[in-house]
Amino acid sequence: MKKPELIMPAGSMEKLRYAIAYGADAVYLGTSEYSLRSAAAFDWDSLSEAILYAKKKKTKSYLTLNAYPHPAGLRSLEKDLGKIRELEPDALVVADPGVLETVLPLGIPIHLSTQANTLNARSARFWVKNGVSRIILARELSLNEISEIHQEAPEVELEAFVHGAMCMAYSGRCLLSNFLAERDANQGACAQTCRWNYRLIEEKRPGESFPVEEDGHGSYILSSRDLCMIEHLPLLTKAGVRYFKVEGRAKSAYYAAGVAKAYRAAIDRLGDDSYQVEDLLEELILLPHRGFSTGFFFGAPGPGDHAYLEASAHRPREFAGRILSWENGLATVEVRNTIVLGNSIELLDPEKNVRFEVAEIRDEEGKSLPRAHPGQKISLPTPEATEWSLLRTEGCPCDC
Repeated sequence: MKKPELIMPAGSMEKLRYAIAYGADAVYLGTSEYSLRSAAAFDWDSLSEAILYAKKKKTKSYLTLNAYPHPAGLRSLEKDLGKIRELEPDALVVADPGVLETVLPLGIPIHLSTQANTLNARSARFWVKNGVSRIILARELSLNEISEIHQEAPEVELEAFVHGAMCMAYSGRCLLSNFLAERDANQGACAQTCRWNYRLIEEKRPGESFPVEEDGHGSYILSSRDLCMIEHLPLLTKAGVRYFKVEGRAKSAYYAAGVAKAYRAAIDRLGDDSYQVEDLLEELILLPHRGFSTGFFFGAPGPGDHAYLEASAHRPREFAGRILSWENGLATVEVRNTIVLGNSIELLDPEKNVRFEVAEIRDEEGKSLPRAHPGQKISLPTPEATEWSLLRTEGCPCDC
């Protein structure tokens, strides 16, 4: 059996490079005009650079055009068709039928976004008849339903999200952000209102608020746990899914690298007689997350799949910095979070993880420092490293 394809998010050039270095087979990326992640997007020049870089690394690039445009947006897209053609992405990811009709003449393969909410085989066949080559399935499907779609339409390529944040509504159909923050999620400007903390207020008691379930700051009654299917990839492949996608264009390069590394290893183990990934799940738990869930794959989510008490992601480890160069045991590091002398540090690399203690910190002038702060460039004695090595600290990096 051909190994499933690992598709990683690329919200910037840095994230794209790390996703590829740590095992991505493909990346998805977009512009602020037509993508659903306007805050994690490329301009046209950097988009061209990114796609060329992916080609050199023999990695596929999928250009997201999955916003739902108003008439002016569609006219703008028509004017930009030449730019899209010149980019030569491996596929276009669309959701809106008008966008699909507009880009079809380019002759580039088209993948239907999860925003289109494909929930059955007839819908899948409808889209394929109208020019789509791959369906990115709705997140609300169970494994049994996916298997049914595959059996009824075996000719249709099926892709599914396997990891990352989940929307509390049907993808693309949430109006909370628009209503509460005047930011349109369907135009790529979601304010993440489902992650806000909420309290109940009774109209005759102004100024008094009543928390539902709380953490001292409020209740997160709309917040979902993150999807994590790394333990169940064999079941997904059995159901007919051949393309595994990770959410997170707005996440850090550290997150992209760590998730790509874990799922790359998991996919490579799919041919084993005994599929064991406990070690990889432990790695994912060390990355930022809101607790894990299997989403809808085994039936409708229950109370345990909601993050009622969690305002933000757990961070068991902090991204400390990235290594710019390494020579004779000394690394030049771009600091992302505070590094303190004596810290226990873990060096992450596509091939290994190594722990060491910070024995010395020096600034660019060679001055010895007790600690380094975000934004600084420092030299640090480390185990052997590469240009793709990252550093992380355990818990709070400070000695406070």
